[in-house]
Amino acid sequence: MHQTLSPPIGVSARTELSRHWRVILACFATAIFAWGFGFYGQSVYLAELRRAHGWPIGLIAGATTVFYLSGALLLTRVHAILERLGPRVLLIGGMMLLGGGAILLSRSQAPWQLYLGAVVMAGGWAGTTVTAISTTLALYFDAQRGLAISLALNGASAAGFTVAPVLVTLSSRFGLGEAVGGTVLVLLAILVPLVLLCVPRAERGRARSRAAGPMSARMVLREPRFWFIAMPFALAVAAQVGVIVHLVTLLLPRLGAHGTAIALSLVAASAMAGRLGLGFVIDRLHQRRTSALSFASQALALGLILAFGRRPEALYGACVLFGLSVGNVITLPSLIVQREFPPAAFGMVIGLSTAVGQLTYAFAPAVLGVIRDLAGGYGPALLLCMALELVGATAVLYCPQLRGSRAV
Repeated sequence: MHQTLSPPIGVSARTELSRHWRVILACFATAIFAWGFGFYGQSVYLAELRRAHGWPIGLIAGATTVFYLSGALLLTRVHAILERLGPRVLLIGGMMLLGGGAILLSRSQAPWQLYLGAVVMAGGWAGTTVTAISTTLALYFDAQRGLAISLALNGASAAGFTVAPVLVTLSSRFGLGEAVGGTVLVLLAILVPLVLLCVPRAERGRARSRAAGPMSARMVLREPRFWFIAMPFALAVAAQVGVIVHLVTLLLPRLGAHGTAIALSLVAASAMAGRLGLGFVIDRLHQRRTSALSFASQALALGLILAFGRRPEALYGACVLFGLSVGNVITLPSLIVQREFPPAAFGMVIGLSTAVGQLTYAFAPAVLGVIRDLAGGYGPALLLCMALELVGATAVLYCPQLRGSRAV
């Protein structure tokens, strides 16, 4: 059934934005930190650790798998942590754990240190990414929740053309450990005070009322519409994560360090442009069809890399096309959940959906790394990612429970 969100009595959409825009800013900044070190940074870690230690790509990518699997175990508890400790502690604690784990991982001298750093990072990732940000914003926004989430998650795109290129450039000059450590400390010195200033304490009582939704986790998991959100996006994000984690290793031999930094920036800038452009019209679009088009466009971009991968202009163009949907693939699940589930169940459904996705795409970096090692190149791995995108595009359009409904 189509769910229409309404603001509290006497609170207009404009009032929500004017009262709580600072919360969007804090979540935007948190997303920059989270995706900078937890998402885009994974590609830099893989390339630099391989260069420094000569470890197999599959071994290093396996740490990324451990990172995502460990984080997935915590995602379903984010709404409970938010209820108990409040959004400030959730976001700041998450950034500190993520940053500390990234420093440990970047300075690892043995595989066990690499994997320990990944586990520490996982705790921070759960407290700073989609579930944490969407659930935090749900405390403050009703009528404009979709817009607020879309604006805040643009920080994920901003991370790709701020944090990621900085890590690539500094790593080539000073080494991975120094690059990650210095960047983490500088950003924490800026972002911790920002969260303290911009996120009010007063919403913890509202967090308790929102956490007690009418749907249990078991009820959500029995809903077909839940699985026709969770699984298509899990497949698409698996392909997306796998490609981005391996992107630096794929592009460095073809574009060099400077060209690779430009390509990463293009992916991230395109992701922001795509999310912003879609954000203004998404409420008037068929959201599941929009999701399917997003998945298909990424498959086309990977096809361009396969067909014209030795031509720099083709690689840059493919990065732009791929990036246009990167942000929307992250944002669209929250918007579909908001439309298709009761408001009080929002945090739980988002947590479960993100956990299902993360459990799925956690294996993508390691699987692609093993395929690349066995094949001696990225061709078969890119073909697999194309297949995942196209299967996801087909599945997201099909939900028997919602066929013929205006909600889809």
